Parts: sequence; structure tokens; C-alpha cells
Amino acid sequence: MSVSTVLTPRFGSEVRATTSLALPLVLGHVSAGLIGFVDNVIAGHHGTATLAAVTIGTSLLWLPMLIPIGTLIALTASVSQLQGAGRDREIGPLFRQALWLALGLGAIMFGFLSAVPPLLPVFGIAADIVPGATAFLHAVRWGSPALTLFFCMRYLSEGMHWTLPTMLIGFGGLVVLAPLGYALTYGRFGFDEHGAEGLGIASAAMMWMQAVAFGLYLWRSRRFAPLALFAQFDRPRRAPILDLLRTGLPIGITVLMEGGLFIVTALLIGRLGSTQAAAHQIAINVSQLCFMIPLGVAEATTVRVGRAVGRGDTLGMRHAAWAGYAIVLCAQTLSAGTLLFGHAAIVALYTNDLAVAALASTLLLFAATFQFPDGIQVLSGGALRGLKDTRVPMFLAILSYWGLGMPLGAWLGLGLGWGPQGMWIGLILGLTAAAVLMGWRFHVVSRRVEQP
Repeated sequence: MSVSTVLTPRFGSEVRATTSLALPLVLGHVSAGLIGFVDNVIAGHHGTATLAAVTIGTSLLWLPMLIPIGTLIALTASVSQLQGAGRDREIGPLFRQALWLALGLGAIMFGFLSAVPPLLPVFGIAADIVPGATAFLHAVRWGSPALTLFFCMRYLSEGMHWTLPTMLIGFGGLVVLAPLGYALTYGRFGFDEHGAEGLGIASAAMMWMQAVAFGLYLWRSRRFAPLALFAQFDRPRRAPILDLLRTGLPIGITVLMEGGLFIVTALLIGRLGSTQAAAHQIAINVSQLCFMIPLGVAEATTVRVGRAVGRGDTLGMRHAAWAGYAIVLCAQTLSAGTLLFGHAAIVALYTNDLAVAALASTLLLFAATFQFPDGIQVLSGGALRGLKDTRVPMFLAILSYWGLGMPLGAWLGLGLGWGPQGMWIGLILGLTAAAVLMGWRFHVVSRRVEQP
């Protein structure tokens, strides 16, 4: 692909279109991050035991969430390709089958969250934390079906090139969670005090509010009326559900592989001591905030690439991908520069502990290093999803994160005694390998699409 085929006026318009599509998605991810922040603030002020219980519970909630979230995103690529091909009549029936898949995944998630609490002592969780974590998980599990239904509706909307509801309903959830979580945790406004369980109840209520709000919006919106999304009741059909699973399940596993890499890294660093664990948590939290932009751009790129493929526009497909890369590289340059030159000031916002601050500042320098590979790998993954190429990227992710990154990080950090710095070198290697392999995979697959 030559530079002249990319740097055209049409490429500039594609950059603007991708940016406008991505901005609400980025803000939607920010709202999700703020929900976690609100949980921690409410729990932390209630007591150390409550904060520990919610921290453990939230970690165990995220683990089964990753696969449904990743699997259902296959709907985005399918809808965008159908719309690009002018086959809008097929979107409604596909969506109704996706709802059945979402309910099934929600039921599996509910079962996992029900089975985990008795195993907490086996995992080595302290005895004083187990009751609160168990109560949180038993409460929040009731929101599982609502969560998967919400993501199903969200991915439909995004596939139709409409991302504003994701942002608005995301912040709407924050408006519900903050006062309700406070009331149920502390026993205010006539409610009994429930501690960690109260935050679990509030989180489940928020999930149902978001799902119902999105459903009502899709039902009443003129934008979606031509699709007849709820015009009839369809029983589950094997073929479309299996097709969604063939495309989506590898995405879910890929998301789990990357998320699991960071979760296991945190657990291993936690064995090194409280200072190391606290410093790592600060650096990871900052890195996650930086990741919001490339993640939102990658999701927008999935839609833009999928739509171009659907209408048979290979030049548009190239423009969509390269527009995503251009935006991500600019954003990651800004993030890397901020971490490189402002790491000390950023850490000062989190802690006054000199030992924690010194180590966290060092880790933020490592975080600055992996901004570029992290952005490239997630953008490449988004572009590949637009092409509905998901199986090979799953194996590439497993190789990068668990074949290279984790073994090296564990060997350097624990085996050679390099501590958190060694574990972060493993993260950098894993993300760099994923960036190279995913980028090359997109190059190969996109060339096949270009063939007559």
C-alpha cells in the first residue's frame, strides 16, 4: 500500500469520520472507569475490609465478563457489513438471535459468579475479606443477564454507526450508582446498611437500568425503526447463533488473554509486598486511562472497516484502517509524552508514601514505553474484527501474552528478583509481540480482500 493511496482528501474525511465515531466511545469507556472509581471511593470510606471485599469481588466479576463482552462484539462487525452491503432487512433477525446468545452468556456468567464464592478460601483470600466479597458477588450476579443484553444492544447501535447512546447511558449508570451505592453501603435515606453487599446490589440495579434504557431507546427511536428490531418474536436458531459464536468467541478469548495477563501480573506482584502492589496499582490505573482512547478508536475502526467491506470498497477499507492508525499514533504520542515528563506529578495525585511514589514513577516510565505497541495491537485487532478475521488473532494473542510476555515477566520479576520492573518488561514484550503480529496479520488479510 503506497503512501499516495492513503494521503488523499478522502483519507482526511475518513479521519474526521472515525474521530466523531470514536469520541462517544472513548467517553463511554471513561464513564466505565469512573464507575470503578466511585466503587472504590464509597467502599474505601466505609472501611478497609469493605474496600478489600469490593476489590476482590470486582476482579472476579471482570474475569467472566471479558468473554461475553468480546464474544458479542462480533455483532458490530456483522451489522456494519450488512449495512454497508445494503442488506438492512437482515439486521433485525440477526439482532434477535444475538439477544438469545446474550441471555445464554449472561446465564453462564451468573453460574460462574454463584460458584466462585465457596472457593475464595481456597484461593488464599483472607478470612475477614471472604464474607464481604461473597455478599458482593451474590448481589452483583443478578445483573449478569442485564449486562450481556446491554452490550448486545450497544454493539448493534455501534454497528449502525451510532455511538452516542453508549456515552449517554454509560454516564446515566454513573448517576444511578453513586447515590444508590452510597445509600445501600452506609444505610442512608431509609435503607439498611449493607456494606460491600450494598455496592453489589447497586451495581446490579445499575446494569438493569442501563439495559432497560437502551432497549426502550431502540424500541422508540426513529433511527432504528426501519430495522423492525422488536417487530416479532423469533425462537433461537442454531445457524446464526453459531455464526456469531464462530466470529465472536475467538474475540472473547483474545480479550480474556490480554485482560488475564494484567490480572495475573497484579497477583504475582502482590506476592512481593504492599509497596510493590500499591505502586503497580497506581501505574496500571494510569495506563488504563491512557488506553481508553485507542480502545474507542479501535471500536470505531471495526465499524468503518466493516462498512467498507460490506459495500465492496477496498480503498475505503484501507482508508478506514490507516485513519485509525493515524489517530492512535497521535494519541499515544501525547500519552507517552505525558507519562515521560509528568510521571512524578501524576503519582503525587495518588499517594504521599515516598517509597510507593518512587516505584510508581519508575513504572510509569515503563508504561510510557508500551503506549505505542499497546495502541497498535488494539487498533489492529479492531481492524481485523471489521474483516471478521478473529480466529488467527486469538492464537497470536495467546502466543504474545502467554507464550512470551508472561513467562519472561515471571522469570525476570520473580526468578531473577527484578521485582515489578521485571514483570513490566514482560508486559512490554507481550504487547510489542502482539503489535507486530496483529499488524502483520491485518496487512496479509487486507491484501486478500483487495484481490479481485
